[in-house]
Amino acid sequence: MTLLFSAAARRRGPRLALALVATAVLLSACGEKKDAAASQTAAKVNKDEVTVHQINFVLQQQRNLRPEQAEAASKQVLERLIDQQLALQKAEETKVDRDPRVMQQLEAARREVIARAYLEKVGEAAPKPTPEEIKKYYDEKPALFSQRRIYQIQEIGVEAPADRLPELRAKLAAAKNINEFVEYLKASGLRFSGNQAVRAAEQLPLNSLEALAKMQDGQAMVVPTPTGAQVVVLAGSRMQPVTEEQARPAIEQFLVNERRRKLVEDDLKAMRTAAKIEYVGKFAEGAPAAGGAAAPAAPAPASGALSSTDITKGLGLK
Repeated sequence: MTLLFSAAARRRGPRLALALVATAVLLSACGEKKDAAASQTAAKVNKDEVTVHQINFVLQQQRNLRPEQAEAASKQVLERLIDQQLALQKAEETKVDRDPRVMQQLEAARREVIARAYLEKVGEAAPKPTPEEIKKYYDEKPALFSQRRIYQIQEIGVEAPADRLPELRAKLAAAKNINEFVEYLKASGLRFSGNQAVRAAEQLPLNSLEALAKMQDGQAMVVPTPTGAQVVVLAGSRMQPVTEEQARPAIEQFLVNERRRKLVEDDLKAMRTAAKIEYVGKFAEGAPAAGGAAAPAAPAPASGALSSTDITKGLGLK
């Protein structure tokens, strides 16, 4: 059997390719001489049908599924959809679908799906960054790329009032090693807990990374927290730089996501400005001013550094 791939389909990436592989597997079992409409049925469940399109939709949500796993996964998905269809038929028979709570959930899901689809459509207008813009981002983030390090970090969370933070800093600076500082904490009666971890640069919050990148192995810093302080000790580190060529796909995707987020944010702000929104009752107290915007859920990651998977997994680094 032959499948025709359009240019648009090729751009949709691995998940679409996986779904098309599953389609080929299922359609081949139906025989090439059968008409297209009949071949779309994967199973008949009483008076209803489970279709290949339903199976493909589920497969497209499984991001880590490899093409060679498509046949086995398709069969597993089909069995789950059969169980789902049986439950749906029984629910309709017993009027469960008319339950007020169920109807409310259905309406909430409908609103969410449609609103998110609109926001995603707005974000699709974001242009791809130019090579110059990608290079600029690479050059401006040496701690993430050209001077990327793997950090061995020791963390000590200390519960202490704010007025004792200067004392903590002084004791940490005077201590010969971290064990001596821990003995001070024990003697002072302050509650604390310790943790150690190995983190790549992209696995750290951007503000923390900027501070760590300036530290030498063996140095420590005190970071205020709502309950006291976090003592961060850089026990060791090793260089593992990323070239611009390696980082380019991740940077491009990040910048596109940022532009999508900005487009969605601006579009929602414009709609709020044009709309007549009146808060009622207790919700009127402290309500945003006219044209003000709450923080909506956008279909793109929040701004900041690249995610931990963008470089480590996405670029195949260890």
